[in-house]
Amino acid sequence: MSGKTISSAILVLVLGNLMATVCDVLVKLANAGDAVFQFTFYRVLFMCVVLAPLVLRKRVSRPLQGIGLHFVRGNLWVLTSVLLVISLSHLPLATANAVFYTAPIFIILLALIFYREKVSKTVVFAAISGFAGVLVILKPSYIGWGMLSALGFALVLAINSLLIRKLPSGQSAMHGLLVAQVCALPVAAILALYEGSILSLYQLLLAFGASICSVLYSLACLVGYRYVASSQVSSAEYSGLLFAIIAGWAMFGEAIDWSLLLGAALIVVPLIYVSRRDITVEKAKRLSQSATLDAT
Repeated sequence: MSGKTISSAILVLVLGNLMATVCDVLVKLANAGDAVFQFTFYRVLFMCVVLAPLVLRKRVSRPLQGIGLHFVRGNLWVLTSVLLVISLSHLPLATANAVFYTAPIFIILLALIFYREKVSKTVVFAAISGFAGVLVILKPSYIGWGMLSALGFALVLAINSLLIRKLPSGQSAMHGLLVAQVCALPVAAILALYEGSILSLYQLLLAFGASICSVLYSLACLVGYRYVASSQVSSAEYSGLLFAIIAGWAMFGEAIDWSLLLGAALIVVPLIYVSRRDITVEKAKRLSQSATLDAT
């Protein structure tokens, strides 16, 4: 799972979204809507604790290269964490995730504008179908602060994902993630001190578990988006909605109605088609190259 081919990048992102769903479950169980900044600060702190032993044992010639970009990405992560807690405090898990997975739509649009990426008709179809699936799942009764927070989360997540392409090539994924989280600590600490709330031991343990899942998801994004055009793999983000539907039903008793099933089908079926098509194209290219070498 190097992430250097389209199929491997999609697989990495699917596994990453499974970890993201586990993270969402832990955040929702924490019920930290009244101590959102405290919860966010401890998540950043725990991520630093988890990453430091893995990163600091390897020497890097220029450890602070790209510090400005790491600072921006780290504090964007703080914003997404706050929006995540707010949205999950107001919305069912599956509904919140349905809105979260508009992020690939933002990724495709922003990549088209800022990176001038070419978007195939198949990718456009997958994006439109996925967005239609999200609309089918949503209900008017959910429109409010929770919905706005979820949309804001998706937009900021898309921006952060696209900034991965600008990271220094000589740094490992874990190194960049650690530097970004260290850069986020001051802002997260100031917000926590301003809030002045106190978390229970149970909430702290959930924050620790969510931090581990966030590390795994972030690493998946770093690998999945670093080597392949964003528009070719961003639809893989939709797979997390299936995980959220199952988790919402199993953990929180959320109903699985026809709108959830139809919306999930609109999201996942095009993703499977895109993945299979890209695998077929790659095989055809390898066969063509092999035939060319044999002819020479």
